[in-house]
Amino acid sequence: MVENGRSLKRIKKRVTADLNDFLTFPVTADDITGCINGPFRDNIQKFLSKYARQPTPSSLFPHLLVWQIVFRVGDVMDGQDSSYPAILALDIVEEDVSRSESVYCDQCRVIGWSGHPVCRKRYHFIIRRDGFNTDGYQNKCNNCGESLNLTDPRCKSCNSAASVNDLEEWLQQQLEATSHLLHGVVHSNGYGHLLRLNGREGGSKFLSGKDIMNFWDRLCKAVAVRKVSVMDVSKKYGLEYRLLHAVTNGDPWYGNWGYEFGAGSFALTLDAYRRAVDTLSKTPLINFSLGRKPRTHFHDIISFYQSLSEQKLLTVKDLFCFLMRLIHRSLETSSPVVSVSTPKKHEVISHTSVLYPWTRDDVERVQGAMVKVLRAVQKSNWVQWRLLKGAVCKLASPELLNYCLKDLEGKTLAGERMVVHSRCNPDSGAMEYSLATASTISGVFPARNVTTCPSKEHLIRDLKSLYDSLLNPSTMVNYSLKSARELTVTSAEKLLDCKQFVKDYKSSNEYVDINPFAIHLSCSVKLTDQPENYTAPPAEPIVLPLNATIADLKTETSKAFQEVYLLFKRFQAVEITDFKNVKDSTPIKIMVRSGASIRVEGKIGGNQGLLQQFRMERGLDNWIVNCVCGAKDDDGERMLACDKCSIWQHTRCCGIYDFDPVPERFVCSRCRIKPSNKKGPSLPVSHYRTGGRTCKDNAVSVREFCRVAS
Repeated sequence: MVENGRSLKRIKKRVTADLNDFLTFPVTADDITGCINGPFRDNIQKFLSKYARQPTPSSLFPHLLVWQIVFRVGDVMDGQDSSYPAILALDIVEEDVSRSESVYCDQCRVIGWSGHPVCRKRYHFIIRRDGFNTDGYQNKCNNCGESLNLTDPRCKSCNSAASVNDLEEWLQQQLEATSHLLHGVVHSNGYGHLLRLNGREGGSKFLSGKDIMNFWDRLCKAVAVRKVSVMDVSKKYGLEYRLLHAVTNGDPWYGNWGYEFGAGSFALTLDAYRRAVDTLSKTPLINFSLGRKPRTHFHDIISFYQSLSEQKLLTVKDLFCFLMRLIHRSLETSSPVVSVSTPKKHEVISHTSVLYPWTRDDVERVQGAMVKVLRAVQKSNWVQWRLLKGAVCKLASPELLNYCLKDLEGKTLAGERMVVHSRCNPDSGAMEYSLATASTISGVFPARNVTTCPSKEHLIRDLKSLYDSLLNPSTMVNYSLKSARELTVTSAEKLLDCKQFVKDYKSSNEYVDINPFAIHLSCSVKLTDQPENYTAPPAEPIVLPLNATIADLKTETSKAFQEVYLLFKRFQAVEITDFKNVKDSTPIKIMVRSGASIRVEGKIGGNQGLLQQFRMERGLDNWIVNCVCGAKDDDGERMLACDKCSIWQHTRCCGIYDFDPVPERFVCSRCRIKPSNKKGPSLPVSHYRTGGRTCKDNAVSVREFCRVAS
């Protein structure tokens, strides 16, 4: 890896106004269009030239070049030196794939891009957890433990030098580290993957997950990335956030930035995902109370938040949305949480005839009865809301009782200096009420117009409890109807099995509006010296001047595919499929319009035997997947091969749980019923091993590529 020679140790002493703001970069549309006038393969070089520090040539690791951009973080001040704004560094690592230890891409394999040829370069965009330290990549000296800067691998303390092998191994570990605040990788064809995202819950000091995601989205647009996938294994408060967010918002957290369903494990489709979201979010809360006696703490939690909300909480979605809003408000301020409602409580009374089916007299009558119950209780004793509600349950409907409880705080007893006070019990989290004299309240009790809600800790604790009871398929409570529970459990499992999401940033046609003084074409290729079943690469955007000819198109097409793919190192375009009889000197603009798609035929030439290893991102292995769930390709889930037919299936679909060992010998159900003499190709024994036999493990999910923090 080549590290820039110019040190940034004294960056805080420079004028930070010259640094780009991380929270808004790029600031204007001009900043974006200044780079986007072509495909990613060209734009990334223009972007680096315009914004990044140039790397210093080095013979140590010529296949890993580091570029760096330094940002200030808005108006946030450095915690150690509050007189200077906080700064961070974005490292862009340009990786030569042909010389890399990892030639093939696991992420492409599981998202459905395994047929793409291996790209020549990969660009890693990394913000380290210590990214606020702009002194460059550092390692510890093996001899004395002091820090070594990669620009000078010789230790200044003990004068020992780190070996090339040690440095290279450490640098490769940096590309696989899971502690980065941001790690995205984009292939030279413009297809990329968001591998890691860590906000405040993941160790970020200044940046939230939303801040980092906004930056990543703007960056992808600035360099004309085509598609980006993300494996959503995000956690929030220790819960599976892709499940929780799907219930409350209908899509994953990444959906806020346009990421959509990409590929489902176990052959799940987009329609199956949407049906699962709809089923789980619209599950009525009444399903959990019918026929269940006696009441449990689980029911008390639901009833408590139903009584706390101004709107009716009827479904699972309603309940979790309300709870997440309470948590969000508790994080915004340390003061007591004001009741979550559109109008203020004490303004609602005057409009009861419009908003509610009861009158002011009805409310005063019920609340008067509640105050009398509190007075009958021994002074200073607290009464739980459910008991107080039960004592006056015959006077009104449950809806009116809930409304009166929410507005009971601050009510006085006629003729006496007694005022109602409420609190959230620190142990149970339940709302409680008590009567106290006015003098006792002064300076101690909260203001009348504030409803004391559970603390952030209590809210999160209830969220986890409700998640386990209502959403977690392995701990979900029983329903009154068994069939309804089975459907809900299945829906939750489907949402957990959908991890791969993709954002399609732009098609080649969108380049037309950016530069009207050029011809933009989407060019696909057909290799005449390859088998018919060869998987062609994605079409490449080609940008030509208005006076370009057919010969220019062939030249630019050859150059584009040579720059992008290793297999196409010596590719030469021979002819245009639709214009085989057209002379090379013919102007392009009279043949096709800008934004059109064309097909070029050509040959890769050279020593094809040596280049075949770069044919596909999936590698050289030619496995066959035919699982009972319908899966026909590797989806990243744990699999094993049949010892008779060598066909791969999911271990879960074969009745083997994820944490159970794989049996020494496995014969699939098809072979047990009807043995077959045909054997498909299988993976080499060295591929993966579990329990003593070959097993294609979930290499992607083990790494947990993405984690969301607040």
